[in-house]
Amino acid sequence: MNEMNKRIVVDDMLLTTDAPTTAGSKMLDGYMSLLEAEALTRAKAAEYTIGGKADVGEFSFDLLGETSYRGAIVQNGVLKNASAEIVASGDALAALCLDVNGTPRRAAAQYALVSVKPTYGRVSRYGTIPVACSGETVSVLAKTAGDCRALLDAIAGHDDKDGTSLPEELCNKVSEAVPVRRVALLKNFQADATVTEKIDAAIKEFTTNGIEVVEIDNEIFAAARTAWNVLMCAELCNNVSRYDGVKYGYRAENFSGIDELYTNSRTEAFGELLKTAILFGSETLSTENYMKVYDKCLRTRRVVCEEFAKIFSDFDALLLPACSTMTYTEKAIAENKHFVFEENLYTAPASITGLPAVVAGGVQLVGKAFSENALLDVAKILTKEAN
Repeated sequence: MNEMNKRIVVDDMLLTTDAPTTAGSKMLDGYMSLLEAEALTRAKAAEYTIGGKADVGEFSFDLLGETSYRGAIVQNGVLKNASAEIVASGDALAALCLDVNGTPRRAAAQYALVSVKPTYGRVSRYGTIPVACSGETVSVLAKTAGDCRALLDAIAGHDDKDGTSLPEELCNKVSEAVPVRRVALLKNFQADATVTEKIDAAIKEFTTNGIEVVEIDNEIFAAARTAWNVLMCAELCNNVSRYDGVKYGYRAENFSGIDELYTNSRTEAFGELLKTAILFGSETLSTENYMKVYDKCLRTRRVVCEEFAKIFSDFDALLLPACSTMTYTEKAIAENKHFVFEENLYTAPASITGLPAVVAGGVQLVGKAFSENALLDVAKILTKEAN
Protein backbone atom coordinates (compact mmCIF):
# COMPACT_ATOMS: atom_id res chain seq x y z
CA MET A 1 0.00 0.00 0.00
CA ASN A 2 1.60 3.27 -1.11
CA GLU A 3 1.72 6.49 0.87
CA MET A 4 -1.35 7.94 -0.83
CA ASN A 5 -3.35 4.82 0.05
CA LYS A 6 -2.33 5.09 3.73
CA ARG A 7 -3.30 8.73 4.24
CA ILE A 8 -5.64 9.28 7.17
CA VAL A 9 -7.35 12.23 8.78
CA VAL A 10 -7.41 12.90 12.52
CA ASP A 11 -10.34 14.51 14.25
CA ASP A 12 -9.80 17.60 16.38
CA MET A 13 -10.07 15.72 19.69
CA LEU A 14 -6.63 14.13 19.25
CA LEU A 15 -3.59 16.23 20.12
CA THR A 16 -1.13 17.08 17.34
CA THR A 17 2.13 19.02 17.52
CA ASP A 18 2.06 20.40 13.98
CA ALA A 19 -1.50 21.72 13.91
CA PRO A 20 -3.84 23.33 16.45
CA THR A 21 -6.16 21.18 18.56
CA THR A 22 -9.33 23.06 19.42
CA ALA A 23 -11.92 20.34 20.25
CA GLY A 24 -14.32 22.42 18.16
CA SER A 25 -14.44 25.07 20.90
CA LYS A 26 -13.65 28.77 20.86
CA MET A 27 -12.09 28.15 24.27
CA LEU A 28 -9.16 26.34 22.59
CA ASP A 29 -8.91 28.41 19.43
CA GLY A 30 -5.32 28.22 18.18
CA TYR A 31 -4.12 25.91 20.97
CA MET A 32 -0.88 24.10 20.03
CA SER A 33 0.02 20.97 21.96
CA LEU A 34 3.54 19.97 22.98
CA LEU A 35 2.70 16.27 22.57
CA GLU A 36 0.68 14.12 20.20
CA ALA A 37 -1.88 11.41 20.81
CA GLU A 38 -0.46 7.91 21.29
CA ALA A 39 -2.88 6.52 18.69
CA LEU A 40 -1.49 8.99 16.17
CA THR A 41 2.10 8.05 17.05
CA ARG A 42 1.33 4.36 16.51
CA ALA A 43 -0.43 5.04 13.22
CA LYS A 44 2.65 6.88 11.96
CA ALA A 45 4.86 3.99 13.09
CA ALA A 46 2.72 1.72 10.91
CA GLU A 47 3.48 4.03 7.96
CA TYR A 48 0.16 5.83 7.86
CA THR A 49 0.50 9.47 6.86
CA ILE A 50 -1.56 12.31 8.30
CA GLY A 51 -3.48 14.22 5.66
CA GLY A 52 -4.91 16.80 8.04
CA LYS A 53 -7.38 17.35 10.87
CA ALA A 54 -11.16 17.24 10.76
CA ASP A 55 -13.43 19.61 12.66
CA VAL A 56 -15.67 18.30 15.44
CA GLY A 57 -18.59 19.61 17.44
CA GLU A 58 -17.67 21.34 20.68
CA PHE A 59 -15.94 18.62 22.73
CA SER A 60 -17.44 16.08 20.32
CA PHE A 61 -20.51 15.01 22.23
CA ASP A 62 -23.14 16.37 19.83
CA LEU A 63 -24.82 14.58 16.90
CA LEU A 64 -22.47 15.05 13.94
CA GLY A 65 -20.33 18.09 14.73
CA GLU A 66 -22.96 20.82 14.42
CA THR A 67 -21.88 22.67 17.58
CA SER A 68 -18.38 23.54 16.34
CA TYR A 69 -17.53 27.19 16.98
CA ARG A 70 -16.61 27.38 13.30
CA GLY A 71 -20.21 26.56 12.41
CA ALA A 72 -22.07 23.46 11.32
CA ILE A 73 -21.44 21.76 7.97
CA VAL A 74 -24.79 21.91 6.19
CA GLN A 75 -25.88 20.91 2.69
CA ASN A 76 -29.46 21.62 1.64
CA GLY A 77 -30.47 21.92 5.27
CA VAL A 78 -28.94 18.54 6.20
CA LEU A 79 -26.16 18.27 8.78
CA LYS A 80 -22.86 16.71 7.68
CA ASN A 81 -19.84 15.30 9.52
CA ALA A 82 -16.34 16.49 8.65
CA SER A 83 -14.46 13.19 9.13
CA ALA A 84 -17.08 11.22 7.22
CA GLU A 85 -17.11 13.77 4.40
CA ILE A 86 -13.34 13.44 3.98
CA VAL A 87 -13.34 9.64 4.05
CA ALA A 88 -16.40 9.28 1.80
CA SER A 89 -14.85 11.63 -0.77
CA GLY A 90 -11.71 9.49 -0.96
CA ASP A 91 -9.42 12.26 0.29
CA ALA A 92 -8.37 9.96 3.15
CA LEU A 93 -8.35 6.20 3.61
CA ALA A 94 -9.69 6.43 7.15
CA ALA A 95 -10.20 8.72 10.13
CA LEU A 96 -9.11 8.47 13.74
CA CYS A 97 -11.91 9.82 15.91
CA LEU A 98 -12.69 10.10 19.60
CA ASP A 99 -16.06 8.44 20.18
CA VAL A 100 -17.45 10.37 23.16
CA ASN A 101 -21.18 10.08 22.54
CA GLY A 102 -21.50 8.02 19.37
CA THR A 103 -20.80 10.67 16.72
CA PRO A 104 -18.50 8.48 14.56
CA ARG A 105 -21.03 5.65 14.67
CA ARG A 106 -23.92 7.86 13.59
CA ALA A 107 -21.76 9.34 10.83
CA ALA A 108 -20.77 5.88 9.60
CA ALA A 109 -24.42 4.80 9.40
CA GLN A 110 -25.52 7.92 7.54
CA TYR A 111 -22.59 7.90 5.10
CA ALA A 112 -22.61 4.14 4.38
CA LEU A 113 -19.14 3.85 5.94
CA VAL A 114 -17.70 1.41 8.47
CA SER A 115 -16.84 2.42 12.03
CA VAL A 116 -15.32 0.39 14.83
CA LYS A 117 -15.38 1.47 18.47
CA PRO A 118 -12.98 -0.94 20.19
CA THR A 119 -13.27 -2.45 23.63
CA TYR A 120 -12.63 0.24 26.25
CA GLY A 121 -8.95 0.30 27.18
CA ARG A 122 -7.69 -1.52 24.09
CA VAL A 123 -6.58 1.73 22.41
CA SER A 124 -4.70 4.35 24.42
CA ARG A 125 -6.51 7.56 25.25
CA TYR A 126 -3.23 9.34 26.00
CA GLY A 127 -3.14 12.62 24.11
CA THR A 128 -6.90 12.99 23.62
CA ILE A 129 -9.02 15.86 24.93
CA PRO A 130 -10.82 14.35 27.95
CA VAL A 131 -14.59 14.66 28.09
CA ALA A 132 -16.29 11.52 29.44
CA CYS A 133 -13.26 9.50 30.43
CA SER A 134 -15.08 6.37 31.62
CA GLY A 135 -16.62 5.69 28.22
CA GLU A 136 -14.89 7.61 25.43
CA THR A 137 -12.74 5.58 23.05
CA VAL A 138 -10.49 6.29 20.08
CA SER A 139 -12.29 4.75 17.11
CA VAL A 140 -11.71 4.22 13.40
CA LEU A 141 -13.89 5.33 10.48
CA ALA A 142 -13.26 4.00 6.95
CA LYS A 143 -14.95 2.85 3.75
CA THR A 144 -14.29 -0.84 4.37
CA ALA A 145 -14.09 -3.25 7.28
CA GLY A 146 -10.64 -4.29 6.09
CA ASP A 147 -9.30 -0.75 6.33
CA CYS A 148 -10.85 -0.35 9.80
CA ARG A 149 -9.22 -3.57 10.98
CA ALA A 150 -5.79 -2.65 9.64
CA LEU A 151 -5.73 0.79 11.27
CA LEU A 152 -7.18 -0.52 14.53
CA ASP A 153 -4.51 -3.21 14.70
CA ALA A 154 -1.87 -0.51 14.22
CA ILE A 155 -3.05 1.68 17.11
CA ALA A 156 -4.22 -0.94 19.62
CA GLY A 157 -2.22 -2.26 22.56
CA HIS A 158 -1.19 -1.44 26.11
CA ASP A 159 0.21 2.01 26.90
CA ASP A 160 1.86 2.78 30.24
CA LYS A 161 0.98 6.46 29.79
CA ASP A 162 -2.76 5.72 29.98
CA GLY A 163 -4.07 4.60 33.35
CA THR A 164 -7.13 3.01 31.73
CA SER A 165 -5.10 1.02 29.19
CA LEU A 166 -5.60 -2.74 29.40
CA PRO A 167 -2.68 -5.18 29.81
CA GLU A 168 -1.27 -6.50 26.54
CA GLU A 169 -2.50 -10.02 27.22
CA LEU A 170 -6.08 -8.73 27.42
CA CYS A 171 -5.68 -6.60 24.30
CA ASN A 172 -4.57 -9.73 22.45
CA LYS A 173 -7.81 -11.52 23.30
CA VAL A 174 -9.29 -10.23 20.04
CA SER A 175 -7.63 -13.20 18.34
CA GLU A 176 -9.76 -15.55 20.46
CA ALA A 177 -13.14 -14.04 19.53
CA VAL A 178 -15.85 -16.55 18.64
CA PRO A 179 -17.36 -16.03 15.14
CA VAL A 180 -20.81 -14.45 15.10
CA ARG A 181 -23.41 -17.15 14.50
CA ARG A 182 -26.39 -15.90 16.50
CA VAL A 183 -27.52 -12.28 16.67
CA ALA A 184 -30.08 -10.67 18.97
CA LEU A 185 -32.26 -7.98 17.41
CA LEU A 186 -33.61 -5.25 19.66
CA LYS A 187 -37.39 -5.26 19.19
CA ASN A 188 -39.61 -2.19 18.96
CA PHE A 189 -36.80 0.26 18.32
CA GLN A 190 -37.81 3.86 17.61
CA ALA A 191 -36.57 4.71 14.13
CA ASP A 192 -37.93 5.93 10.81
CA ALA A 193 -38.46 3.92 7.62
CA THR A 194 -34.96 4.61 6.25
CA VAL A 195 -33.38 2.97 9.29
CA THR A 196 -35.88 0.11 9.35
CA GLU A 197 -34.97 -0.67 5.75
CA LYS A 198 -31.29 -0.95 6.73
CA ILE A 199 -32.14 -3.28 9.60
CA ASP A 200 -34.30 -5.47 7.33
CA ALA A 201 -31.54 -5.60 4.71
CA ALA A 202 -29.01 -6.64 7.36
CA ILE A 203 -31.29 -9.40 8.64
CA LYS A 204 -31.66 -10.70 5.09
CA GLU A 205 -27.88 -10.75 4.57
CA PHE A 206 -27.32 -12.50 7.90
CA THR A 207 -29.92 -15.16 7.16
CA THR A 208 -28.46 -15.75 3.71
CA ASN A 209 -25.04 -16.28 5.28
CA GLY A 210 -26.23 -18.67 7.97
CA ILE A 211 -26.40 -16.20 10.87
CA GLU A 212 -29.50 -16.62 13.01
CA VAL A 213 -31.34 -13.43 14.06
CA VAL A 214 -33.71 -13.55 17.04
CA GLU A 215 -35.79 -10.66 18.35
CA ILE A 216 -35.48 -9.75 22.01
CA ASP A 217 -37.40 -7.26 24.11
CA ASN A 218 -35.26 -5.50 26.67
CA GLU A 219 -36.01 -2.25 28.48
CA ILE A 220 -32.49 -1.85 29.86
CA PHE A 221 -31.42 0.24 26.88
CA ALA A 222 -33.54 3.21 27.92
CA ALA A 223 -31.93 3.02 31.35
CA ALA A 224 -28.49 2.86 29.70
CA ARG A 225 -29.19 6.10 27.86
CA THR A 226 -30.37 7.93 30.97
CA ALA A 227 -27.42 6.72 33.04
CA TRP A 228 -24.91 7.56 30.32
CA ASN A 229 -26.28 11.08 29.89
CA VAL A 230 -25.88 11.68 33.63
CA LEU A 231 -22.38 10.20 33.83
CA MET A 232 -21.23 11.89 30.61
CA CYS A 233 -22.37 15.35 31.75
CA ALA A 234 -20.88 14.87 35.23
CA GLU A 235 -17.50 13.84 33.82
CA LEU A 236 -17.65 16.57 31.17
CA CYS A 237 -18.36 19.18 33.84
CA ASN A 238 -15.30 18.06 35.76
CA ASN A 239 -13.03 17.86 32.72
CA VAL A 240 -13.85 21.27 31.25
CA SER A 241 -13.38 23.00 34.60
CA ARG A 242 -9.69 23.37 33.69
CA TYR A 243 -10.59 25.88 30.96
CA ASP A 244 -10.70 29.11 32.93
CA GLY A 245 -8.87 31.63 30.75
CA VAL A 246 -5.77 31.74 32.96
CA LYS A 247 -2.99 29.44 31.76
CA TYR A 248 -4.20 28.78 28.22
CA GLY A 249 -7.28 29.03 26.07
CA TYR A 250 -9.63 31.92 25.43
CA ARG A 251 -9.49 34.84 27.86
CA ALA A 252 -12.17 37.51 28.09
CA GLU A 253 -10.97 41.04 27.45
CA ASN A 254 -13.17 42.67 30.05
CA PHE A 255 -13.11 41.53 33.67
CA SER A 256 -12.36 42.77 37.17
CA GLY A 257 -11.03 40.13 39.50
CA ILE A 258 -10.35 36.43 39.08
CA ASP A 259 -13.96 35.32 39.52
CA GLU A 260 -15.16 37.58 36.74
CA LEU A 261 -12.29 36.40 34.54
CA TYR A 262 -13.47 32.80 34.94
CA THR A 263 -17.11 33.69 34.41
CA ASN A 264 -16.66 35.96 31.40
CA SER A 265 -14.15 33.69 29.66
CA ARG A 266 -16.33 30.61 29.97
CA THR A 267 -19.53 32.48 29.12
CA GLU A 268 -18.03 33.94 25.95
CA ALA A 269 -16.12 30.86 24.81
CA PHE A 270 -18.51 27.97 25.50
CA GLY A 271 -21.48 27.12 23.30
CA GLU A 272 -25.09 26.58 24.37
CA LEU A 273 -25.08 22.78 24.38
CA LEU A 274 -21.84 22.63 26.35
CA LYS A 275 -23.17 25.10 28.92
CA THR A 276 -26.29 22.98 29.28
CA ALA A 277 -24.20 19.87 29.93
CA ILE A 278 -21.97 21.72 32.42
CA LEU A 279 -24.97 22.96 34.41
CA PHE A 280 -26.56 19.52 34.41
CA GLY A 281 -23.27 17.87 35.40
CA SER A 282 -22.67 20.39 38.16
CA GLU A 283 -26.14 19.79 39.58
CA THR A 284 -25.58 16.03 39.38
CA LEU A 285 -22.34 16.26 41.36
CA SER A 286 -23.79 18.56 44.03
CA THR A 287 -23.93 17.35 47.61
CA GLU A 288 -27.69 17.03 47.39
CA ASN A 289 -27.71 14.91 44.23
CA TYR A 290 -24.44 12.98 44.30
CA MET A 291 -25.81 9.83 45.93
CA LYS A 292 -29.37 9.88 44.63
CA VAL A 293 -28.41 10.71 41.02
CA TYR A 294 -24.72 10.20 40.22
CA ASP A 295 -24.15 7.16 42.43
CA LYS A 296 -27.42 5.62 41.26
CA CYS A 297 -26.27 5.91 37.65
CA LEU A 298 -22.99 4.20 38.52
CA ARG A 299 -25.03 1.33 39.92
CA THR A 300 -27.22 1.39 36.81
CA ARG A 301 -24.06 1.01 34.73
CA ARG A 302 -23.31 -2.22 36.59
CA VAL A 303 -26.84 -3.50 35.96
CA VAL A 304 -26.53 -2.70 32.24
CA CYS A 305 -23.23 -4.62 32.09
CA GLU A 306 -24.84 -7.58 33.83
CA GLU A 307 -27.77 -7.49 31.40
CA PHE A 308 -25.40 -7.53 28.44
CA ALA A 309 -23.63 -10.53 29.96
CA LYS A 310 -26.97 -12.35 30.04
CA ILE A 311 -27.66 -11.45 26.41
CA PHE A 312 -24.22 -12.63 25.34
CA SER A 313 -24.66 -15.95 27.12
CA ASP A 314 -27.15 -16.79 24.34
CA PHE A 315 -26.02 -14.55 21.49
CA ASP A 316 -22.76 -13.49 19.86
CA ALA A 317 -23.82 -9.93 19.04
CA LEU A 318 -26.66 -7.45 19.34
CA LEU A 319 -28.11 -5.78 16.24
CA LEU A 320 -29.59 -2.31 16.64
CA PRO A 321 -29.66 1.04 14.82
CA ALA A 322 -26.91 3.60 15.26
CA CYS A 323 -29.38 6.48 14.83
CA SER A 324 -33.13 7.04 14.52
CA THR A 325 -32.92 8.56 11.03
CA MET A 326 -30.46 8.71 8.16
CA THR A 327 -30.52 12.52 8.02
CA TYR A 328 -30.42 15.25 10.65
CA THR A 329 -31.77 18.61 9.60
CA GLU A 330 -31.06 22.07 10.94
CA LYS A 331 -34.79 22.42 11.53
CA ALA A 332 -34.97 19.31 13.73
CA ILE A 333 -32.05 20.49 15.85
CA ALA A 334 -33.52 23.98 16.20
CA GLU A 335 -36.86 22.56 17.33
CA ASN A 336 -35.35 20.19 19.91
CA LYS A 337 -32.28 21.53 21.71
CA HIS A 338 -31.90 18.28 23.65
CA PHE A 339 -32.09 16.01 20.61
CA VAL A 340 -28.59 14.66 21.19
CA PHE A 341 -29.54 13.40 24.66
CA GLU A 342 -32.41 11.45 23.11
CA GLU A 343 -30.61 10.27 19.98
CA ASN A 344 -27.88 8.43 21.87
CA LEU A 345 -30.43 5.77 22.81
CA TYR A 346 -28.58 3.36 20.51
CA THR A 347 -24.99 4.49 21.04
CA ALA A 348 -25.11 4.82 24.85
CA PRO A 349 -25.18 1.04 25.60
CA ALA A 350 -21.73 0.44 24.08
CA SER A 351 -20.37 3.66 25.61
CA ILE A 352 -21.51 3.00 29.17
CA THR A 353 -20.39 -0.66 29.13
CA GLY A 354 -17.13 -0.23 27.23
CA LEU A 355 -18.15 -2.97 24.78
CA PRO A 356 -17.00 -2.91 21.16
CA ALA A 357 -19.38 -1.72 18.45
CA VAL A 358 -19.15 -1.85 14.67
CA VAL A 359 -21.33 0.07 12.24
CA ALA A 360 -21.67 -1.18 8.66
CA GLY A 361 -24.45 -1.20 6.12
CA GLY A 362 -26.20 1.52 8.12
CA VAL A 363 -26.69 -0.70 11.19
CA GLN A 364 -24.80 -1.23 14.45
CA LEU A 365 -23.52 -4.45 16.01
CA VAL A 366 -22.46 -4.54 19.66
CA GLY A 367 -20.45 -7.55 20.80
CA LYS A 368 -18.70 -9.09 23.73
CA ALA A 369 -15.47 -7.53 24.98
CA PHE A 370 -12.61 -8.11 22.52
CA SER A 371 -14.93 -9.27 19.72
CA GLU A 372 -13.92 -6.49 17.30
CA ASN A 373 -12.51 -8.93 14.74
CA ALA A 374 -15.66 -11.07 14.79
CA LEU A 375 -17.84 -7.98 14.39
CA LEU A 376 -15.69 -6.73 11.51
CA ASP A 377 -16.03 -10.13 9.82
CA VAL A 378 -19.80 -9.66 9.94
CA ALA A 379 -19.37 -6.11 8.67
CA LYS A 380 -17.71 -7.53 5.55
CA ILE A 381 -20.90 -9.44 4.85
CA LEU A 382 -22.91 -6.21 4.99
CA THR A 383 -20.45 -4.28 2.83
CA LYS A 384 -20.00 -7.29 0.51
CA GLU A 385 -16.22 -7.17 0.81
CA ALA A 386 -14.18 -10.08 -0.49
CA ASN A 387 -12.34 -12.12 2.13
